[in-house]
Amino acid sequence: MKAMTLTAYGETAKFEAADLPKPEPTTGHVVVRIAASSVNTVDTMIRAMGSDLPLSPALPAVLGMDFAGVVEAVGEGVNQFSVGDEVYGCAGGLADLPGALAEFMLADARLIAHKPKSISMREAAAMPLVGITAYEGLERAGITAGQKVLVQGGAGGVGHVALQLAKHFGADVYATGTGDKQMDVIKGYGATPIDFAAQKIADYVSEYTDGAGFDLIFDSVGGANMTNSFEAAALNANIATTVGLLELDLSPAHFKGLSLHIVFMLLPMLSNQGREKHGAILTELAEIVDAGALKPLLDDTVFDLDTVGDAYDRLTSGQAIGKVVIDV
Repeated sequence: MKAMTLTAYGETAKFEAADLPKPEPTTGHVVVRIAASSVNTVDTMIRAMGSDLPLSPALPAVLGMDFAGVVEAVGEGVNQFSVGDEVYGCAGGLADLPGALAEFMLADARLIAHKPKSISMREAAAMPLVGITAYEGLERAGITAGQKVLVQGGAGGVGHVALQLAKHFGADVYATGTGDKQMDVIKGYGATPIDFAAQKIADYVSEYTDGAGFDLIFDSVGGANMTNSFEAAALNANIATTVGLLELDLSPAHFKGLSLHIVFMLLPMLSNQGREKHGAILTELAEIVDAGALKPLLDDTVFDLDTVGDAYDRLTSGQAIGKVVIDV
C-alpha cells in the first residue's frame, strides 16, 4: 500500500512516499481503507519536535491521527463493525500506533465509531480529535442548560466544535476571536462573537454577564491565556483547557474558587486505558451531527497524499480557517 512516511523529524522534514505492507486484522482491531485524514496541531508538533515530544513514533513514521474510511477487514472479537461499514476515529499516528497517512490503517475498534450519515468522508475525518476534546472538556466542566459559556478561540479547530456542542446542550454561548473571518464563523454558529483584540475582558464581562462572569469557560487557546479565562470567570466557575503546558500563578483561580480541568484526549491511546470511552463519544457525536446540531468547518484548500507536507504547512501558517483535510 502507498503511505507517506517521515524518515527524519524537524520543522521542514519532508514526507516521502513508501510502499508498505497492507496491515492484517488482529484481535480487537479492524483494517480501514482510508478515505480522508485531517491535520491537527499535535500532528505538526510531532513532525517538528520528534523525540523531544514523548508521544512521537519511532522513525520511519506514518503520522495522521484522524481519519474516515471503510472497514476492509475485521479481527477476532469485533462484533460492532462489519466489512463495508463507514467509520471514523482518532486511532494512530503516535507512539507505536500506525497513522492514517496511508491507503490502509489498523485501528483499535474501541477507538472508532460509525461515521455520521449526513456528512462527507472529508467532514467526518475532521471531527474525531477536536470533537472528543470538546465533548470531554464540556462534560468534565459540568455543562448544563442555561449557563453562560465562553469559548476561547471559538473559530479554531476545537473551539468551533465546543461552541456548537455548548449550544446543543442548551447554554448561552459567547466566543472570542479576532478579524472579520473569525467573527463571521462564530456568528454563523449562533454564538455571540467577542473580539479579544478590541474589547477588554472587564468590558465584555460587564456587557454580557452584568459583571458576574461566565459560568463555564472552554479555553482552547490555553497557556498564558488561562489568566484571561480566570478574569472572565464567575465565582466557583469551571474552566476546561486543552493547553496546560506552563507554570502559572493560580492565585486568581484560588480567590474565585475556580475548578480547572486539563483535557488531554490522547491519554487512552497512549495508556491503553479507557479507549471505549472515545468510541462512545464518537457515537454520540455522530447522532448530534445527524440531528443537525453540529457541523465541522473545513478549510477551503484541498490536499492529497502527494501534498501532505503542504497540508501541514497550511495549518502551521495560521492562515487556515477550519480543519485542514487530506484526501487519501
